[in-house]
Amino acid sequence: MIIETIQANPRISIVVIALLVSFFISLTNYFILDKDKLRASKVRQKELQKQIKENKHDPAKTMALNKEYMEHTFGGMKHTFKPMLVTIIPTLIIFSWIKGVFSETVISGSWFWWYLVFAMVGSIIFRKIFKLP
Repeated sequence: MIIETIQANPRISIVVIALLVSFFISLTNYFILDKDKLRASKVRQKELQKQIKENKHDPAKTMALNKEYMEHTFGGMKHTFKPMLVTIIPTLIIFSWIKGVFSETVISGSWFWWYLVFAMVGSIIFRKIFKLP
């Protein structure tokens, strides 16, 4: 029954699926990420970028600032890796299911682009709603 409904309305179905997956990922990020730590790291990165631009003429200082900047960047990436571990397997399962279901619809060649556009829109909206960095 669900598959017949999806195949009857493929465009609406892919939009709903993309928004649901985006919601799941944003919700996971909301509960797993340390938002204050991530925001503080991003603020420090912006400060460091400004200082690097101001100190272009001093290679030693620029190198030290770049090193600290890279530490903050790596720390942020490491921190956001945790929610990705939780969401990657369900997302891959959903993708394989979507591919099978939508291969028989009018959007069989473009379902991925429909998914991508609406997942990005949903992600932006849900990140704002959950106040994620």
